[in-house]
This record gives sequence, structure tokens and C-alpha cells, in this order.
Amino acid sequence: MAGEGCAATNAAPAAGAKARRGRAMREIGVIADGAALISGGQIVAVGTTRELLRSPWLKQNRNEVIELDCRGKVVLPGFVDSHTHPVFAAPRLVDFAQRIAGAGYEEIAAAGGGIRASIDGVRRASESVLADRVLAALRQAQSQGTTTVEAKSGYGLDAASELKSLRAIRRAAECWQGTVVPTFLGAHVPPPEFKQNPDEYVELLCQQMLPRVARQKLAQYVDVFCERGAFTAAQTDGILQRAAELGLRTRVHVCQLTNTPLAAVLAHAPVSLDHLDCLEKADIAALAASDTVATLLPGANYFLATKKYPPARKLIDAGCAVALATDFNPGTSPTISMPMTLSLACTQMRMTVEEALTAATINGAHALELGGRKGSIEAGKDADLAFFELDDYRELPYWFGANHCAAVMIAGRFADLG
Repeated sequence: MAGEGCAATNAAPAAGAKARRGRAMREIGVIADGAALISGGQIVAVGTTRELLRSPWLKQNRNEVIELDCRGKVVLPGFVDSHTHPVFAAPRLVDFAQRIAGAGYEEIAAAGGGIRASIDGVRRASESVLADRVLAALRQAQSQGTTTVEAKSGYGLDAASELKSLRAIRRAAECWQGTVVPTFLGAHVPPPEFKQNPDEYVELLCQQMLPRVARQKLAQYVDVFCERGAFTAAQTDGILQRAAELGLRTRVHVCQLTNTPLAAVLAHAPVSLDHLDCLEKADIAALAASDTVATLLPGANYFLATKKYPPARKLIDAGCAVALATDFNPGTSPTISMPMTLSLACTQMRMTVEEALTAATINGAHALELGGRKGSIEAGKDADLAFFELDDYRELPYWFGANHCAAVMIAGRFADLG
């Protein structure tokens, strides 16, 4: 039993089991003297300490209960990082130096940097080396309160390397206590050997790579980078259609650098659309009318030093379901810190602390179709909790760049923070 701490439970309001929208994103269920009963890796009950001391379950199991004193701590649902790219061999330091000197994203990519700069390293690396890198990232995320991570392939960009990347994700996941959701991002950009004929690469993706991923059950989702210099709206449409035919759910990187009208993409009912920096009014309305989660990635905007961030306020005020994620990757967002992401959301996108916490927990869970199990401290859900040495939950984004995570519980067991 965890008791006598401040718990922000994010327990569901009356609206039910869908992602939070509008003002409901501010309802985080703070319990000043919070407690939870946990058994078999799941939460049995949540309430004030006084309420749970009267629980019939506690009376029946009193002799088996271990009490944990959480006074002086803030207890949150474990963060759900619903967008990461952890399968890479090395940081992109040349890109970093060029960016500091004033080069832009597309300029760096045109000079051979960007995503394509990571391809050679992934193609050369062994599955074991890649798995070790993924596992290191998962453990680092856990040390800051993250218990569920979506992990994409996307830096191999040929059949052998993409399958190797997905196997590396699976291998790392088997060694980590938390939950990993694998995503196939073979449609990251056309690789160099298909630069002059990207349609041929799309054909390879649809007819060879996607069927193998589905047959080997290596991924739960298929992702596409729909953007200038990556894949066109028409190419994206074909890839999403093929994924659906193979029984794979979808998500899309879109509107990061330029606008793509979202109506055609939303017709495929993707679980999430990610980045969304460049939106028109009609796009926001279409998103608000859909069940698709808008996943915002302010770490990329910070690292790319863009002056424009995703329009979080417009999205939330229009009634869109908004999630936050790190976009952890070697080129544009080399951070696995959800607390830092929360700080950026509050300071740069004017999200309230409560909205940011909702976006980083329960809405992130819905962006991975795990809202029934993850993202809130509620009876029947997995006991994934993060404990912070703070007096007030609002301190989490306030102390930016600091790690106040004191402990992490995953499925009712404390994890080693290393």
C-alpha cells in the first residue's frame, strides 16, 4: 500500500474510456493524502489513506500487506512515451555542428545528413549491438518515470536492416520490465539507392517488407513520414492502405515542416498523427471530429531551434485529443526525458501543467491503444507508478532539466533505476 503522498491519478472523468479532450484534460484527480492498494501487478483501489484503511479488501488481506510510506512525494501514473526512434548506432554530431552554424533541417538532409546519415551505422551494426542501445534508452527513460514506450524502426531502410531493427526492439523489450510497443517505420524516407525512384521503394515496402513484418508479428503499428523530402500524400495513402490490408494499425508523421491537408490521411483512421506543426484551420477541425490522437513533439522544435511550435492551445481548445512524447532520436530530438518534454509543453506551447500531465500519461496510452491498462492510477489498471521527490506536481515541469524521480513501480514491482 502506498500512502500519505500527493497522488495525481488521472482517473477517468464521467466521459468514459476515450482520450481526454478540452477541459477534461485539466482533470487530473489530485488526492492530497493519496493511497493505493496493489495486488498481482494491478491496482485494487485508490483513494485517501483514511478511505483505504476502511477497505474490505485491506481487512481481508491485512496480514499480507506491505506498507510503503510515500509522504513528501508526488505519485503519478508512469509516463507513456508514445513516439520514439531508439534504434540507431551513433549520435549525429556532424548534423549538430552544422545546425549550430546555421544550417537548416532540409539543408542538412540535402547535404547527406539527416535521417540518411544514420542508415550506414544501422545497416552495419549487429542485432545485439542495436538491442543494447535500445535497452539503454529504455532504462534511461525509466529513470525519469517512463514505464511505457513506443519504439520505431526506420534507420535501416532495407528489408534486412528494418527486420533486424524490429528484432532488436523485441530483444530489448524482453530484458526490460516496462511495456514496449513496436512500430515499423520503413517509410521514414526513401533510402539513397531509391532517391531517384521513390515509387519503386514504396512498391518494395508494400509488396515485400510490410508482408514480412506482419507475418513475423514484429510490429503493432506501421508509421509513415508524410512530408516534403520523404513521402507524398499519394505514396502515404498507398502504404496506409496496404498496412490495413495486412491487419496492421497505423500512425503518421505529418505537417512537421509543411502542411498536408489531413482529411485524406484521417480517412485511414490512424491511431495518432504526430508533429503537426503546420496546420490549417480545417485540419484542426477534422482532427477534433476524429478519434485520432494528436501527438505533439516539442523536443524536436527545441533542438531544431525553430521559432514555431505545434499549436497546442488551438488543438486543445478545439476539442482535439492531445498527447505528448519525446520523439527520442539521434538527429532532431536526442532526449528521452518526459519531464523535459512537459516543461517545453508548458513554457513553449502554453499547455497548463494539468493538460501536459494528461497528455504524457492517459492520452499517450490512448495513442497506443492502451488506455484500458495504462496512463492512470485506477482500480483494474496496471500498477505502473512514478514517485517524485517533490512537494507539488507543478514542480515537475518547473525544475526543467532536473530529474526528481525517486522510484518507479512497474506492474507492482519496483524497478532498478541504476
